[in-house]
Amino acid sequence: MPSSRTLALVASLGRRFFDRFKGAVLGVQEYVLLSWNGLVAIFTAPNYPREMVAQMDAIGVGSLSIVVLTGVFTGMVLTLQSAASLDAFGARPYVGRLVCVSMVRELGPVLTALMVTGRVGSGMAAELGSMVVTQQIDALRVLGSDPIRKLVAPRLAAGIIMVPILTIISDTLGIFGGSLISVFNLKLSWEFYWRSVGNALTINDLAMGLLKPVVFGFILTSVGCFMGLRTTGGTQGVGLSTTRSVVVGSVTILSSDFFMTKILLLIFPVT
Repeated sequence: MPSSRTLALVASLGRRFFDRFKGAVLGVQEYVLLSWNGLVAIFTAPNYPREMVAQMDAIGVGSLSIVVLTGVFTGMVLTLQSAASLDAFGARPYVGRLVCVSMVRELGPVLTALMVTGRVGSGMAAELGSMVVTQQIDALRVLGSDPIRKLVAPRLAAGIIMVPILTIISDTLGIFGGSLISVFNLKLSWEFYWRSVGNALTINDLAMGLLKPVVFGFILTSVGCFMGLRTTGGTQGVGLSTTRSVVVGSVTILSSDFFMTKILLLIFPVT
């Protein structure tokens, strides 16, 4: 028979597990509610266009340099790795097709979203978290302003608009970087590479490559705002919220990418 001490330990562990599970469920519920209210606030008055433009500048223009570097070097290393594998089958001329489809369908949207999450999502969490611990959010409510409309909705709209634009830039520069490696390293002709890219790119590829960034932009901004508004514990809590926003946002993007790919491959199959 187990001793009373063992039973008490098991009961304590079970209670802790239940409390954590309940906290996780409540967190998901609060996140869904915040995201829904933010989406509704985008399409209903009053709106804050100046705040949205400022966030578009912070997300889009501010992230342009890191997205450009990520896209170019991803396309270049993808070309090198693809050529090394295709050479075994004598299929080096197909490297342009492989790079194009990989960048547009998968690598461009995912890597762009992860880079923007690391730069912008963490910044949103830190900014909103600082406003929470300094009671600026409470001051907005006292003045009659809705923090969801003034702070969350403009960030959601900016993310939904700017992340697809950044993804297009990343895809284009990734394919361009692949062309540089193909011409100067693999000794393929410039015209042949771009003809291969043009023949490989289809409407289905473009549809998949542009639908994913819309969802990713919504995820990274909503997670950043949610973590920031849940900040507690002063400046230490701000740092913790910043870290959580990057981790949760990145994991959510990667996991949602899998399920979106499964669904989109049924809707937009590879031709």
